[in-house]
Amino acid sequence: MFTPRLLLPLALLCVFAGQSLALDKVTFATDWRAQAAHGGFYQAVADGTYARHGLEVSILQGGPQVNTAALLPAGRVDFLMTGNLLHGFDGVKNGLPNVVVAAIFQKDPQALFAHPGQGYEDFARLKDAPVAFIAKAAQFSWWQWLKSAHGFSDERLKPYNYNLGPFLRNPASIQQGYAIAEAIYIKDQGGFEPVVHLLADHGYTTYSTLITTRRDLVEKQADLVQRFVDASIEGWVSYLYGDRRQANALMLADNPEMSEAELEAAVALMKSMGIVDSGDTLALGIGAMSAARVEDFHARMVEAGLYKAGEVDLTKVADYRFVNRKAGLERKRNLVADATTAAQQSH
Repeated sequence: MFTPRLLLPLALLCVFAGQSLALDKVTFATDWRAQAAHGGFYQAVADGTYARHGLEVSILQGGPQVNTAALLPAGRVDFLMTGNLLHGFDGVKNGLPNVVVAAIFQKDPQALFAHPGQGYEDFARLKDAPVAFIAKAAQFSWWQWLKSAHGFSDERLKPYNYNLGPFLRNPASIQQGYAIAEAIYIKDQGGFEPVVHLLADHGYTTYSTLITTRRDLVEKQADLVQRFVDASIEGWVSYLYGDRRQANALMLADNPEMSEAELEAAVALMKSMGIVDSGDTLALGIGAMSAARVEDFHARMVEAGLYKAGEVDLTKVADYRFVNRKAGLERKRNLVADATTAAQQSH
């Protein structure tokens, strides 16, 4: 198992050493190895945002040998990054003490990819592809929604083992992947720009990259939860719109398999697709959530057969008091204005 690596820079610790208020130690576990989809959290460490909110944050990476999801209910971490609302629904269904407190991604990056020039620029044509490379876990989650909502079928399924080779060799095939990851790898390995269909743009309405904690922490230390959420949101604003070089350096140290170019390409895709900052976040701030949208997504999953009506108590899935407070909006305006001014001066 990976051990948490304290990411708070020594210089920042020195700044706060003389203050009477000690920093609250917090451990945040991600769902995979460091990547641009985690950038705002690393940014909040790198630029001292967590420290300014009175927090000393350790980031524990997920990975193929690390089951970080089990650490939150066991009390071994304070906050957990979870992939989408299905995890929240399953947690409530299984009686876990977990609760979602912020949705960093307004759009799930899950996507279907196709080769250009095969007629798959039309999303409706994807269901006719002779081969669909889809991972087993996905076949029992969002693939069921694609079947019920868009008429996909199991007959053409082939397992996706996170190897692009079979897809690249078969121009008529389609494949699953993350719009902010596999799109980059397909271009690098295949030498072409893939056709990308973001499921979020076709009715898959889940939030993604959720900040999840335990109900006891929400009930007993709501101030700490608020500070972690606010600082994380500010970190994401700075990562998307400010200088992210220090955050990238921390992520590359944690995950040397990444490259600076991959990180920057992923950020460009997150911004162009509105993965983080779109819809409600434009007025309410990054992390925004609504009960109506959670209910809507749940209803779609019930229709897809993933849950029975009334099986999940939706009032226990998320706590909305920590978001929709316009956190980070002023910081975003300033960063965007600075970038605009710098661009004008460069010309």
